Amino acid sequence: MTLETFSWIAFNFFVFAMLALDLYVFHRKPHKIEYKEALIWSAVWIALALLFCLGLTFTHGTESALNFLAGFLLEKSLSIDNLFVFLMIFSYFSVPEPYRHTVLFWGILGALVMRAIFIFAGIILIQMFHWVIYLFGILLIFTGIKLAITHENEIQPEQNFVLKIFRKFFPITPNYEGKRFFIRKDKRLWATPLFVVLIVIETTDILFAIDSVPAILAITQDPFIVYTSNVFAIMGLRSIYFALAGLMQTFKYLHYGLAVLLVFIGTKMLISEFYRIPITFTLSFIALTLLLSIFLPRFFIRGSAP
Repeated sequence: MTLETFSWIAFNFFVFAMLALDLYVFHRKPHKIEYKEALIWSAVWIALALLFCLGLTFTHGTESALNFLAGFLLEKSLSIDNLFVFLMIFSYFSVPEPYRHTVLFWGILGALVMRAIFIFAGIILIQMFHWVIYLFGILLIFTGIKLAITHENEIQPEQNFVLKIFRKFFPITPNYEGKRFFIRKDKRLWATPLFVVLIVIETTDILFAIDSVPAILAITQDPFIVYTSNVFAIMGLRSIYFALAGLMQTFKYLHYGLAVLLVFIGTKMLISEFYRIPITFTLSFIALTLLLSIFLPRFFIRGSAP
């Protein structure tokens, strides 16, 4: 068995083991995730990502480890910004606190599958049609400029195309039925509002992936590094979501930093044929931009206070 094959098998085994542990041990009974618990699990996932990065240094080399770290930081920051949308979706549908973890669990599991498909499709497209990389670059620059000018998180779930089709085939119960997605009633299969929320979450994540996947492919096109950095960024989202309420102000201006990063990554893609920006510079730029977008506005706000 080659190192590459073993790495894929071992990593996916780890992911499924952690998912099973999360669902059947730590969150077997629905409960409201408290701020302290969320912060602890967020720290655990970040620590696991850093340990994995350290392991890559010995198994795949320093450059692969730096590529992973840069990809992880970028994907994590994009995911945090997307969580504000998830927060509004839960508020829109008035999802009870104890059931939000269930939706996020299955939503993230679906996101892992969809990201894997998007990643491998993107890599194959770039390998078959090299000019696709320029389309990705233009897309990222356009998205970055749009994010800086019109950062609108307004959502309209009832306009969701997939949800409209689903409503034609399944009746939906008026109330939540615990953490169940489907129930049998009057000899018919009914969907619950919780499954409706899951549909909206999943389809929204597909839109997020359109920006996310090209961004990571600008850093590296190694399938294992791209996939693992995405997985670690996504797996810790549930914990970060439940800590988000207490950290809302901290990430208030994050979208400006993300806009700069998307333009930078898009530019990196466009000039990749002529100049390859070193991964050390890319990693430093990503880290510095994120730190400035989080802490610099707070400094100015504090300085302007009477």
